[in-house]
Amino acid sequence: MNPIEGHLPTRSPLHDILAPTGIAVIGASSDPTKRGYKAMVGLVKDGYKGDIYPVNPKADMILGIKAWPSVTAIPGNPQLALICTPAATVPALIAECGRRGIKGAIILASGFAETGDEGAALEREMMARAEAHGVRIIGPNTSGVFNLHHRINLLALDNVKAGDVGIISQSGNMLLSLALEAQHNGQVGFSTYVGPGNQSDIGFNDYLRYLGEDENTRVAALYVEGFRDGRKFLEVACDVTAMKPVVVYKSGSTEQGQKAASSHTGALAGSYAMTVDLLRQAGVSVVQYSDEILPVAEGLGLLQKARGKRVAVISDGGGQATIASDRLAEAGLELAELSDTTRQRLRDILIPQASTINPVDVAGSTDAHPSLLATCMEIVAEDDNVDSVFLVGMFGGYSIRFAESLLGDEMRGAEAMVDLSHTTTKPLVIYSLYTPIKPPALRRLHEAGLPIYASIEQSVRVLAALGERGQYLAQSRNQVPETAVEPKPALSALFAQAQADGRDLFEYEAKQLLRDHGIDVPLELVVRSEEELVEAAARFRGAAGDTPLAMKVVSRDILHKSDAGGVKLNLVGEQALRQARAEILDACRAYDPDAEIEGMLVTPMARKGVEVIVGVIRDPIFGPVLMFGLGGIFVEILVDVAFRSIPLTRHDACSMVEQIKAKKILSGVRGESAVDKGALVDLLLTVSRIVEAYPQLSELDLNPVIAHADGYAVVDARVIVDRTIESTDKEAHA
Repeated sequence: MNPIEGHLPTRSPLHDILAPTGIAVIGASSDPTKRGYKAMVGLVKDGYKGDIYPVNPKADMILGIKAWPSVTAIPGNPQLALICTPAATVPALIAECGRRGIKGAIILASGFAETGDEGAALEREMMARAEAHGVRIIGPNTSGVFNLHHRINLLALDNVKAGDVGIISQSGNMLLSLALEAQHNGQVGFSTYVGPGNQSDIGFNDYLRYLGEDENTRVAALYVEGFRDGRKFLEVACDVTAMKPVVVYKSGSTEQGQKAASSHTGALAGSYAMTVDLLRQAGVSVVQYSDEILPVAEGLGLLQKARGKRVAVISDGGGQATIASDRLAEAGLELAELSDTTRQRLRDILIPQASTINPVDVAGSTDAHPSLLATCMEIVAEDDNVDSVFLVGMFGGYSIRFAESLLGDEMRGAEAMVDLSHTTTKPLVIYSLYTPIKPPALRRLHEAGLPIYASIEQSVRVLAALGERGQYLAQSRNQVPETAVEPKPALSALFAQAQADGRDLFEYEAKQLLRDHGIDVPLELVVRSEEELVEAAARFRGAAGDTPLAMKVVSRDILHKSDAGGVKLNLVGEQALRQARAEILDACRAYDPDAEIEGMLVTPMARKGVEVIVGVIRDPIFGPVLMFGLGGIFVEILVDVAFRSIPLTRHDACSMVEQIKAKKILSGVRGESAVDKGALVDLLLTVSRIVEAYPQLSELDLNPVIAHADGYAVVDARVIVDRTIESTDKEAHA
């Protein structure tokens, strides 16, 4: 997937809805227990500059503002309506809003599709009215909206400050948690918040597009339970992440993306792991724990990116330096190898007991001179081998721990760190065990825009996100789209015939598809009779004697051939083929007496190598997805796989090969030769192009593919045909 540099294609229509010049509060109330009251309080208290139109047929004034009996009675021109009334009233009110020219409506009520069939019918009625009258819907079942730079606080939240973090959250409680965390932090503020609710109209991709365009948003943070249109979200994310960071916490697995599948890939797709891989492919920073959302969003918002993943650690304690090193390694970051010049400069200012090997341990050098930590940070930041600098320890607390007289030097150190942050392009991330009590030096750093953390683990997650983002931006700028392929008429006809027969491709047909598009597939013969069996035995008889062969059943009704006893291996000679054919027929008839058996597939035994799997699923949420990983019988047990959305770039394919835990096996272990990774990358790219060319291909499994030092061999191939998509090739219907 290739990001579009610099801008999104068209202006989001949400600007008028989320930053309106007039708001109608339908169901406005003077009762403090009602949402219509809280919304009015939020607008009045925060000083909303636009027009407010309370709508309540039983009130003349609400909070000192003239109330109106109905939407049609409003004299002005509101762009947004907040509907605080019960679900049953909503469809009619939407129509009334549309006739009044209101562009968007926020529906707070529950009682729609989330409650069952009756609620779903009500939601469909609401959407029919909305589409007929041109009203965009936020929700229903939403926690609400705020846009603090425009002083719109429809949740009436206290103590939230305007800032540059945009929040989209399917959980209202998660917003409250982030708001309280930001309040404790003291420096983090928000731009826009939306609770998407049921996403009956506006979805995550629409909100992300808006945040990407919003000048007040520097980083977007999303809490996601489920995507409605994951494919579209990935496309928008590619555009937005080229301009600003996007942080996502995905709760649970995408169960709605799972389906009954007849392939290994289908069984593994729809997982949480798949969602994470696809989001990262689009440049999204995915956090694993909910308490990482705000720290990572703050760090990315302030620092944006690192050039790479090489970190220099400056510490005033050996124990915490060790902990930091462990966490960095676990996060896929590297301890930068400091140059000789850098180490000598550190030795010149530190006591002899200090260690200048990364992680740098100042070993008491700063006990009386805490500002030396700033000097150390400056020295390592100038090293070309360093991408980011991580200060670990007790900075900010020297005057508390040792002597009050150190406060002045500590403040001078803080000012030096602030100056360094303005002159270096390398991120400076600071962990201090004194962060919770906010001593003066740490307050100065935080106010100046340096992120300060009370957890080594959160600090490392921020460093990882900075490195990942920097590498993503660097590689995405250099990606050239892969050349697409045109569908071949004969192969389109093959799909059309399978559709007409109500079956999937036979294995030999699947391999024909691969072979005709340049994928290396071993020679094989289909044996349907005794005569063809004799011919096959002769065909594979070489100068050195009979070649060991494999025989597999060909049947539209038997997908898992091994389970049915439909596979025989290491067959040598004509008699062995005869016996194997008879045994396979008996086993398959016992497995499924009604199975149609077309014949047997005979092919030379593949030489030993590393077994991998290449698979494709057309996920109902994310569209076509490619999977690569450790293959053979263990794929669903070990689940050592990587996913990418199709179409792939070369970087996508390379990163899949490098992502799996078994990459060390691919590189050669215990005297085994390394496999040809370049050939595997080419295989992944070709499969991606095939999937684009043939929409009738629903699922694909190449398992196993035997990888060798000089290429690969596709041993088994399965292609599942989508019966709902007709062939587009005219010759197929001739």
